[in-house]
Amino acid sequence: MKKSIFYIAGACLMLMASCKKELKEKPYSFLTPDNYYTNATDAQTAVNGIFNVLQQQPSYQRTVWLIGELPADNLMPIPTTTSERLELSNFNWTPGNGEILNWWQTSYQAISRANDVILYVPAIKMDTTLRNHLVGNARFLRALCYFDLVRNFGDIPLLLRPILTASDTLLFPSRTAASEVYKAIINDLKFAETNCFAESKITKTYSTLKGMASSGAAATLLAKVYLQRGSTTFADAQDNQNALAELNKVIASKEYSLFPNYSDVFDNAKKNGTEHIFSIQFGPGNNGAGSNIILRMLYPSNLGGAGPFVADSNFFKTGYSADDIIRRKWNMADTVGTQRVWPPFIYKYRDPAYASGSNNSNVNWIVLRYADVLLMQSEALNNIDATDITKFNGVNAIRARAGLTVASQLNFTNTVSQNDFIDSLVKDRARELFVEGHRKYDLIRLKRYKQVMAASRGITVPDYRFLLPIPQTERDVNKNLSQNDGYPK
Repeated sequence: MKKSIFYIAGACLMLMASCKKELKEKPYSFLTPDNYYTNATDAQTAVNGIFNVLQQQPSYQRTVWLIGELPADNLMPIPTTTSERLELSNFNWTPGNGEILNWWQTSYQAISRANDVILYVPAIKMDTTLRNHLVGNARFLRALCYFDLVRNFGDIPLLLRPILTASDTLLFPSRTAASEVYKAIINDLKFAETNCFAESKITKTYSTLKGMASSGAAATLLAKVYLQRGSTTFADAQDNQNALAELNKVIASKEYSLFPNYSDVFDNAKKNGTEHIFSIQFGPGNNGAGSNIILRMLYPSNLGGAGPFVADSNFFKTGYSADDIIRRKWNMADTVGTQRVWPPFIYKYRDPAYASGSNNSNVNWIVLRYADVLLMQSEALNNIDATDITKFNGVNAIRARAGLTVASQLNFTNTVSQNDFIDSLVKDRARELFVEGHRKYDLIRLKRYKQVMAASRGITVPDYRFLLPIPQTERDVNKNLSQNDGYPK
């Protein structure tokens, strides 16, 4: 586990010996993969270590929404924030961008820890079903991180085992074709779907594991992977059919359902509820997780935040239809009490226990939720057969929960063609999943990136900026890493 820690510890001991020759300590034991993975507690702790990476600010605590939302049309940085964040919003990022480096490094750190679990935990003598669930979680998290990487960087190094020696060929890996990375992701998620516990089993029998990935989470992420791959040049002919099959399984399982009210999704008292399929945990009682910085980043000063990020003013004015009042008022605001605030701020994440000026929010980061399942089902059905009237069911259920009237439901009269449906879905996903980290990927998958950015922000998106550059510092230490087209070689 944590090889970098072992190497650093060894280096420190050698440094101490060279600087203080009179100090002669004999080490009696070290943690190594051979003597660490011995029991069920070790296995659980190792899996927790993967989750711990994703709880960091440069991962799913902050950078997830910087990477997924700033290069889009809903979230904006204020002009005085860091240059790296401004670059992401203005589409002039470079290979030296620190936030891009954060995303790369934390993703591979989590992958490294997952690889250890996948290799060593199967040999532990413990309850077989629990062991398979833990390995399934490691493979789910590895798939999630590779999905995050391949969507952003295209071809990437694919490491499916730990680095074992100082001369290991994986120390300086080349990039693997994105098509092969997708295959590895799908294999991991199929394993996770088969071996992870169902949500109800976690809730009833293994409540201490609440927050870990379930079989439903694996099926949901697998559907999202199929849909995303289906939009690429290397799509498989069955991607949409396979996505629909996974989504139908999640729906038929009855493990999840929509909350009655949109606000319930973001109510801290209802965390890990019926709509939440998979979330990164934050706050007390969540396996030792720390707090989340998100409220400090999104709230204005008169709500106790620092406010470096705001809602796009055009989306605030025109993003929601006149009758879509519930979601608009919950997600964004331009007043605090009677005081006007401009630009408008993101208000969807709320925590009554938040202490003004602190980083102590207990808000979970929701990665997958049931509303997305219904929207993806509608998308897959439209892709397969645009004349299938059932494609309206999922999106209309989401609209109904938001309080939209019958007159606002979609049908073949007001949404005639396949492209009309996609145009509507682009808007529906923005309204429902506002600043939940999906926007850039949705626009790319639905092939509306250029159109939306030109219309909403007057930005012309070059083709090469659909991908991020390989971080320059990574290429400096690994000469086998090539650069994406359009960026300095």
